[in-house]
Amino acid sequence: MKRDGGPVWRRPAGLVVVAAVTGVGGWGFHRVFPGTELLPAVVPAATVPAVVAALTWRRPLWLALVVNLVLGFAGTVPLYKGVAPGLLGDLADSWRALLTTLLPAQPEPRLLILVHTLVWAAAVVGAETLTRTRTRVAAAVPALVVYGVALLFGVDGEGSNLPLAAAIVVLMAALALIRDDRPPLWLLAGLPAAAALAAVALVAGPLLPIAAEPYNPRDDAELPPPVRVDSVSPLDRVSAWLQIPDRDLFTVKAAKPLNWRLAVLDRYDGVRWTSGARFQPTGGRVPAGDWTGKAQTVRQTITFSGLPGTWLPGAERPVEVEGVRGLAVDPGSGALLAASRPAKGFTYEVTSRVAEPSKADLLAATPVGDAALTAFPAGPQEALFRKLAQQATKGADVPIKQAYRLQNYLRTNATYDVTAPPGHSLKGLEFFLETTHRGTSEQFASTFALMARTLGLPSRVVVGFRPGQASDGVYHVKSGHIMAWAEIKFDRLGWRPFYPTPGRGGAKDDHDVVSSAIKESEEVEGEFTQGTVNKPKADQKPTAGDKPSAGPPLWAIVPAVGAGILVVYAGAAMVLPWWRRRARRRVAGAERRVLGAWWQTCDDLGLKGERALTAEDVVARHPADISAHLRPLADISNFVRYAPDAVAHEAADAAWRHSDAVRRAVRARTPLKTRLRKRLLLR
Repeated sequence: MKRDGGPVWRRPAGLVVVAAVTGVGGWGFHRVFPGTELLPAVVPAATVPAVVAALTWRRPLWLALVVNLVLGFAGTVPLYKGVAPGLLGDLADSWRALLTTLLPAQPEPRLLILVHTLVWAAAVVGAETLTRTRTRVAAAVPALVVYGVALLFGVDGEGSNLPLAAAIVVLMAALALIRDDRPPLWLLAGLPAAAALAAVALVAGPLLPIAAEPYNPRDDAELPPPVRVDSVSPLDRVSAWLQIPDRDLFTVKAAKPLNWRLAVLDRYDGVRWTSGARFQPTGGRVPAGDWTGKAQTVRQTITFSGLPGTWLPGAERPVEVEGVRGLAVDPGSGALLAASRPAKGFTYEVTSRVAEPSKADLLAATPVGDAALTAFPAGPQEALFRKLAQQATKGADVPIKQAYRLQNYLRTNATYDVTAPPGHSLKGLEFFLETTHRGTSEQFASTFALMARTLGLPSRVVVGFRPGQASDGVYHVKSGHIMAWAEIKFDRLGWRPFYPTPGRGGAKDDHDVVSSAIKESEEVEGEFTQGTVNKPKADQKPTAGDKPSAGPPLWAIVPAVGAGILVVYAGAAMVLPWWRRRARRRVAGAERRVLGAWWQTCDDLGLKGERALTAEDVVARHPADISAHLRPLADISNFVRYAPDAVAHEAADAAWRHSDAVRRAVRARTPLKTRLRKRLLLR
C-alpha cells in the first residue's frame, strides 16, 4: 500500500530510526552521568518530537515548532519535579558547570537540562527534516552533533562510547535504506554489511591518534579561585576540642584503624594555616594521587554524630565517595567537602587507596619543586627555624632522612601538653621552640612543616583524627581524638605523612597508626646507616512529497560519511588552537589578558598541563633566543600574580607582543612535520 507515491511504512519507520539515533547520540553522555538518571533526560526528548512530526507533517512547519517548544518546556517538569523558574539560567550555566565538574557528575536537573535540550533540539530538527524533505541521511546529522558534544564533555569519564558509534553507523545505514526507493528486502541485506562496518570501527577506533590523546575541554576551563571553607579553621579547633575530649563526633566502620583526615592546609601567612584547595563538584569519583605503586584498598562507612562544619573525614587517599549529594573534592589533596553541613545520622561511604611504598621507594624519594609549598613568611623567625632545622638534620644528606630526623627532633625535645596555649602564629611558634617546649599537635605539626620548608622540603599541615575507640569493627571518634600532622611531597611518591607530636606519656606513647609510621622511619634510618639497600633502578619508559530522490548506493555513502568526519576533525584541529589563542587575547581585564598570554606561551612551549612550574623554571629551560622574550613576559606575569597594584592595558599589550615573539621562535625551531602532528593531536 502506498500513500502520496511512497510506501506507508517508510515515514513511521524513518521516524523510529531518527528517534533511535538521536537517543543513542544523547546516551553518549553516559560517561558524564552514569546510571539510569540519564534516561528521563534522553528518552522523552528523543521520542516526543518524532510523534509530533508524525502528527503534523501535513501542517505548517511553524505549528510543529511551537508544539515542540511547549512540550519541550513541559518535559522539564518531571526532570525538576516541578516548575523551574530558573530554567533558562540553569541552561546558560550548565555547560560551564559540567566543564568544572569531576566526572561522574551529580545527576542534578541544573546539569541534566543541557542533555535534555540538546537531544530535544536534535530530535526536532531530525524528525522535521525527515518528514519535510527527500534527503536520505541528513535527518541523522543533528544526532551526530549531540554525540560529538557528548564525546567532548565525557573525555574524563569511565566507559567507552565506541559501541554507540557503531550503533549510529548501523542506524544511519538503516535510515539510508529506508529512504531509498527500493524493496524492503534491501534493508535486510544491507544491515549486515553495516554491522560488519561497525565492527571494523570498534576495532579501529582505539587506534586513531585522537583516541590516545583526546582533546579535553576541561584543560581550558577556568576553575573557581581558592576559597576559605569554614569561618573557623579545623586547626584552630584542636586545642578547644582537647579540653572537652568526650564529645561524640562520628563513627567509622572499617576493616583496620587509620587516621581519618579532615582538612588539608597548604598556605601559611605567618599567622595561620589556610587551604588553597580548588574544590570541584563530583558525582563520587576522586582523581588519583601521584602514587601508582602498591596500595591497600580500605572501605569506610562514616556516620556523623556531632562533627561541625562541611569538611568530610575519610582515610587518605579517597578514590570514590558514595552517598553525598553536592559532593565537592579538591583534586590536588583529595579533601572532601559537602554542599551543606551534614545533619546528625548522616552516613556515607568512602573507598580509599592507602599507599604502601617499599623501603627502596622511600630511600630514593626526592622532593618536588614547588615554590608555593616551600614559601616562608617574611620575618626574623625564619633564621631561627632554619638554624634549628639544620642542627636537627646535620649529616642527613638525603631528603627522606632529613624529614625523619626532623620528626624525631621534635618528638624528643618538646612535650605534648593539652593545656598549652593555642595558636600557630610565627611569634607563638617561636615562643614554643625557645621557651615553653610544650604544645599540642597544632604547634608540633606547624613547626615541623615550617622547619621542613627552610630545608627546601615542600610541606603542608593536615588536620584529622586518630582511629578512635574500637568496638566490633566500629571506631567511635570523639573530640579528644583530634590531631594534626605534617606531610611532605616527594616525586612519584606524592604526599608522605610525618608525626612530630610525641605521645602523652612520651615519644613512644602513640596509637597504632603513628607507632607503625615511627617504626617505619626507624627502619629506614637503619637502612641508611647500614648502606645495604640497593638504589632502585630508574623507571623504564593513554516541502514537497514523500518520495526520496535517488542517491548513491550504500557502499558509496559510508566512505563519504567517514571522509566527512575526517574533514570535520581536521578543520577542528586547525581552528581550535587559533580560537583558544584569540579568546585569551581578547578576554576582559588586563590582568586576565596577561595571564592568558603566559598560559598561551606555556602551551606553545609544550608545557601544557605543567602549570605548577614557576616562571623562573620555565625561563631556565629555554635557550637565549626564546628567553629574550620569555624573561620580560615572565616578569609581567609575576607582577600580575603578586603585585597589589592594578595592571595597565599597555602591560597586557606588551605581554602579548612577547608571547607572539616566543611563538615565532618556537615555530622556527620546530620542523613542519612535528608542528602538524601536534596540531592534529589538538595539543
